[in-house]
Amino acid sequence: MSLPCRIVAGVRGAIPRPSPTRISRFGATITTREPSNQVSRHIHHQTRRQAQSAVQAQPQPEPAVPESTNPALSFPCLDAVESRSASLSRRSLSGPEPSYTSGKHLDFHSKQPLLLDWGGILAEFNIAYETWGTLNQDKSNAILLHTGLSASSHAHSTETNTKPGWWEKFIGPGKPLDTDKYHVICTNVVGGCYGSTGPSSIDPANGQRYATRFPILTMEDMVRAQFRLLDNLGIQKLYASVGSSMGGMQSLAAGTLFSDRVGRIVSISGCARSHPYSIAMRHTQRQVLMMDPNWARGFYYDGIPPHGGMKLAREIATVTYRSGPEWEQRFGRRRADPSRPPALCPDFLIETYLDHAGEKWCLEYDPNSLLYVSKAMDLFDLGQEHRTRITKVRQENSGKLQAFMDGKTLAESANADLCNLTLPEQPYEEKEQAVDEATASEAARDLLGATEPPADLVAGLKPLANTPALVMGVASDILFPAWQQREIATTLKRAGNRNVTHIELGEEMSLFGHDTFLLDLENVGGAVKRFLG
Repeated sequence: MSLPCRIVAGVRGAIPRPSPTRISRFGATITTREPSNQVSRHIHHQTRRQAQSAVQAQPQPEPAVPESTNPALSFPCLDAVESRSASLSRRSLSGPEPSYTSGKHLDFHSKQPLLLDWGGILAEFNIAYETWGTLNQDKSNAILLHTGLSASSHAHSTETNTKPGWWEKFIGPGKPLDTDKYHVICTNVVGGCYGSTGPSSIDPANGQRYATRFPILTMEDMVRAQFRLLDNLGIQKLYASVGSSMGGMQSLAAGTLFSDRVGRIVSISGCARSHPYSIAMRHTQRQVLMMDPNWARGFYYDGIPPHGGMKLAREIATVTYRSGPEWEQRFGRRRADPSRPPALCPDFLIETYLDHAGEKWCLEYDPNSLLYVSKAMDLFDLGQEHRTRITKVRQENSGKLQAFMDGKTLAESANADLCNLTLPEQPYEEKEQAVDEATASEAARDLLGATEPPADLVAGLKPLANTPALVMGVASDILFPAWQQREIATTLKRAGNRNVTHIELGEEMSLFGHDTFLLDLENVGGAVKRFLG
């Protein structure tokens, strides 16, 4: 109102005489008139109250907070992750980042659909591959080289891609895979991201990336796709199927699926069925990746890839790839910079090594490919019971494949929900099981490879009864422990195979753990060369 404003301005003489005030109360109208001195006191008190309220409304300075006894720690490792996200955010505006590639390679494109073990269908698919050496006239000298989880087809340098390959020292004239004798073929697996069809590929049905619409895979699915390539190349029978780690699993799968088309098998640091420890480690890697907000349930291709989750997944994997003895010699308890105070970010040399391994790799491999390919490893089991179940599932889905070829959509075909997972209503709880001492002792001996292999596994490897096999393991390997290769060798022998060569490298021969197959040219390479002849 104007009246208090005039008082605040100090123009007292300009105060008008108050007019009668009409107050409505309980339906009656009462007219009142305040004496002029009362009006003056009323205005004075009202103004003082407003002034006090104005003072109270002004922001008061907060009381000073005493400084902490210690300063806050810095986190350069997190700063680096945030900086990378910001950089990728800017780059993603011009298209999907990054581009997963391994350089120039050959391509085989199959327009015939591929029915997968768990009911998925690839309407068509691509296989990236590279070759070394010359295929002879009757095409009998071909070796199919299977890769590890994240490797590309680039096992050795070529004229069109001179970058050293992941098995560079093992392939070439006079080398373990002697290109003067053999025609070596290496593929990127289906589900990968180095040229073969995988989650980052375009779905021909809708022109969009598959992402997590890509179907669940198995090792056998990957092998069937590889043999489509061999059919296209006119190779009826392989001289040998060779692989390490996941490739060692695939090599065995190739022999069981196509026993009449594989002349020899080499399985290095692999297994005939995945075991709980390796499944648990791969599960952990998938979980840290899927918990990265940038993963976006697999649909991240036009935005920021989940590089943080990938970095952590790779660090976990690296822990399983090498061994304690090697790290003891290589790093010990040394810190990167002993002159500085300890930090929560990488501080010990082993921590900086893991950090570097994750940082270097987090944008080199498609995160969704890691999920799908690692899950395929978990599902691997050459036991007869599992093979029988999968064969039945494939038979049930044969009509689904035919319906697809007849032009029907997936939703219109039978068993369209086969790949959907429903979690149990009650969470898993450990149940006590009565185990007698004899059973416990038997289980302990089994871990040491001292007992007979399971009859189920012996039955599952029967197709390999007449296939010469080299099985190699490394004592320092914690991801695929040496007892798992002993299990393969013993099982093959019990299945009737009289030509099994089993070699186990003790820690005195190799401290490199699971990665020994990549590094030990003398022991691993020498054994392969002798076996192939």
